[in-house]
Amino acid sequence: MLMHAPRALYIHIPFCTNKCHYCDFNSFVLKGQPVDAYLDALESEMRMTVAALPPESIDTVFVGGGTPTVLTPTQMERFLAAVHRHFPLAPNVEFSMEANPGTTDSEKLAAMLAGGVNRISFGVQSFDNGLLERIGRIHNSDDVYRSIENAKMAGFTNLSIDLMFGLPKQTVEHLSDSVDKALQLGLTHYSLYSLKVEENTLFHKLYERNELPLPTEEEELEMFMLVMNKLQAAGYKHYEISNFALPGMESRHNSTYWRNEPYYGLGAGAHGYARGERHLNIKGVQPYIEAAGARLPRLETNRVEEAEAMEDFMMVGLRLLEGVRCEAFSRQFPGHTIEAMFGAQLERLLSEGLLQGKPGEGYRLTDKGIPLGNEVFGAFIGVLPTSAG
Repeated sequence: MLMHAPRALYIHIPFCTNKCHYCDFNSFVLKGQPVDAYLDALESEMRMTVAALPPESIDTVFVGGGTPTVLTPTQMERFLAAVHRHFPLAPNVEFSMEANPGTTDSEKLAAMLAGGVNRISFGVQSFDNGLLERIGRIHNSDDVYRSIENAKMAGFTNLSIDLMFGLPKQTVEHLSDSVDKALQLGLTHYSLYSLKVEENTLFHKLYERNELPLPTEEEELEMFMLVMNKLQAAGYKHYEISNFALPGMESRHNSTYWRNEPYYGLGAGAHGYARGERHLNIKGVQPYIEAAGARLPRLETNRVEEAEAMEDFMMVGLRLLEGVRCEAFSRQFPGHTIEAMFGAQLERLLSEGLLQGKPGEGYRLTDKGIPLGNEVFGAFIGVLPTSAG
């Protein structure tokens, strides 16, 4: 397993203006929250993290949430200054921040740019105002256009938006219209995710009561194929199951996860992975603040056995359309090969036409395998004895 210090940094800002109906992320409505105390605790965790695991050079930073852009310009400046104080950022760092349309005025954007942020990912989800309201978003399509324009005027050139499909009462025509409008913006990157009904969400409660009118599996597959075809026809590279980018503009940070490489994870409810251990931080805002004042605010830390790490390598690596490379596997797990560890699984998936590849080189999804990705990824879970390696 890779034992070098992480070169990727994830930081969680757990505050939102409201909770969307489908969201199960670790997020809390902003009103009345101790934001400044949280930023103090976050800097305390930064200080203890770099003492425990000194970084060499950070190539990518991703600030997620919640909605990080609910911070005021002053709080944003303070937060970004703390990142620079504690982490040595590479000269060509990719520094991404999630944002909601309507939360990025010119002063906020100036603070972000001055603080080193050079990539913004907007949670748009749809250009259909009725659909936005049904899923609990508080922005509308006008906010999207205004936010993108503001970001471009502020000097941001690397912009991404998230869209969703498989939403309640969403039709293929709705999605087609949203994708067309998204493409007219001419951005560098697009992420398109299908709805997953997660526990502890309003949508789950409605689903349990049979009151969530979702598209059929056939309609959802049609939506996925429509998205894929439209974006590829517009010149965007389909580089990961849910992600499309202009050549060279792929998300470097998210590629860390897909390549099963280590990353720092800071903030309430954040996950991290380094030196063969995964950790999960305390989730509640006040409990996190109290813990970080005294120690690393861990909820749990688990050793990742080599067998589990190998399975993870295959499961997340095959999400990339370039697939998994045999050389990269042997570099992460010296003395082992993909074929020796997963021969039976590879043979089955190759024979079913879901994977293609050559021994000693690598494996990737076929055109037939792309819409059946979850079936392929699942084939590698729990198949190795835990004593492997």
